[in-house]
Amino acid sequence: YSASGNNTTTDYERVDFETLLKEADVVSVHAPLDENTKGLMDEKAFSKMKESAIFLNVGRGPIVVEKDLANALKSGQIAGAGIDVLSVEPMTKDNPLREIKDSNRLIITPHIGWASIEARTRLMKTIEKQIAEFFEL
Repeated sequence: YSASGNNTTTDYERVDFETLLKEADVVSVHAPLDENTKGLMDEKAFSKMKESAIFLNVGRGPIVVEKDLANALKSGQIAGAGIDVLSVEPMTKDNPLREIKDSNRLIITPHIGWASIEARTRLMKTIEKQIAEFFEL
């Protein structure tokens, strides 16, 4: 499912949003924040997911209604979540996700999920190459 409709890859089967939520074992969001995605993952969306499903958000924080995600985790509506972005960063003291203390149910990374050693090494090599090209070295 593509909230914008711009993803035209044929590598994966495309399904509508309802089917995605109902059938997916993992729902992973990699989307920009816009009028199509703001609040997309809310109580209604989480209620359609499998109890064994894992939710990931590495897109933008406001795509998720954090109170609804916290409730889905507390109630067992979904099995777990991993998020790399929050609606407000750094996390506020009143963020409802703070109520989830079980790291087997919720993992929050500080907007650095991209920063594996491999990704940082590739980034540094790209920068090195661009500098060398600029200075014709």
